[in-house]
Amino acid sequence: MKGAERLHTVDEYYFSRKMREVNLMIANGMPVINLGIGSPDLQPPQRVINALISSLDHETAHKYQSYQGIPELREAMASFYRENYQVSLSPKNEILPLMGSKEGIMHISMAYLNPGDQVLVPNPGYLTYAAVANLIGAEPLYYDLKLEGKWLPDIMALQKMDLSRVKLMWISYPHMPTGAQAEYKFFNDLVSFAKVNDILLVNDNPYSFILTDSPRSILKVNRSKGICLELNSLSKTFNMAGWRVGMVVGQEDHIANILKVKSNMDSGMFYGLQKGAIEALNCSKLWYTSLNSVYEKRRELVWDFAERLSLSFDKNTSGLFVWAKLPDYFKSEEFVDIMLKNHHIFMAPGSIFGSNGEGYIRLSLCAPEEQIEEAIARIK
Repeated sequence: MKGAERLHTVDEYYFSRKMREVNLMIANGMPVINLGIGSPDLQPPQRVINALISSLDHETAHKYQSYQGIPELREAMASFYRENYQVSLSPKNEILPLMGSKEGIMHISMAYLNPGDQVLVPNPGYLTYAAVANLIGAEPLYYDLKLEGKWLPDIMALQKMDLSRVKLMWISYPHMPTGAQAEYKFFNDLVSFAKVNDILLVNDNPYSFILTDSPRSILKVNRSKGICLELNSLSKTFNMAGWRVGMVVGQEDHIANILKVKSNMDSGMFYGLQKGAIEALNCSKLWYTSLNSVYEKRRELVWDFAERLSLSFDKNTSGLFVWAKLPDYFKSEEFVDIMLKNHHIFMAPGSIFGSNGEGYIRLSLCAPEEQIEEAIARIK
């Protein structure tokens, strides 16, 4: 039996395919250092693990859970937004917990995009935005992000595009993969653009606490709720990537539309994960300071590694990655393959994030200092 036609619109996820190669090398005794994946290697707060363990004998722990999450989780998410972003949200109807924000990309797309609709997708950007659009029969319409524009959309260029079929626009600031940050003035201009063109603007915001002391939410912009949604995640901020806990926040009618999709696709988040997430969201500022002190040391080492390879990069960035420019004579995947073969160091080629990523590589900070030091030693 043949697979569905939609499978022809996407390829297997790059990291799914490439990690088979890396894992085979490791299985054959090759000591590969992985600087390619953004999966935090640090532990969550101990209080989070304790909350999960202590929840296991609760009388409702192993039953189906609410599609909207337990009320205490939504209240913790509302407090998290109020205290860290100065954004007020109703825990009753403006917050929807997700099994990771990646799930939310699919749910939002299914709630708002019809076959033939267009969705604005950043180039470079997260691969899943375009993949999901293709899977549901919508059309990705790429917009350029470039170094000379500080990896921000050119709103004047966007206004000159044919936007008649565009219903949705994805942004992600702090940006993945470049680490670029966006100021509130830019968010304000982009919200105005979305309103004029009747486009639902979605900010994917999982990196706002990593190597920055000024977390920002697009929902802080005045009157943005009617035209904006925001995805957020505990994966990077609290080292809980495998827990699959995220959220989508925004105006009540948008959340209700997304819930129609979500409630037909799962049966609620495991109770213990929700209790652990509550503890994470209630962490003090000391947690973020401690976390970033580790990443600051790692980033200094990765900068050293990049400089020894004659790569250029911007130090005024945030997030879990260093986005580095290759010498002009190298292609991204060619360079990555050479480094993997000759030095047993894996990194992500910028080209997988879009054509504007060609000529760059992405280096992850999700490796212990001793591994980064070993990577430096291998290329000396």
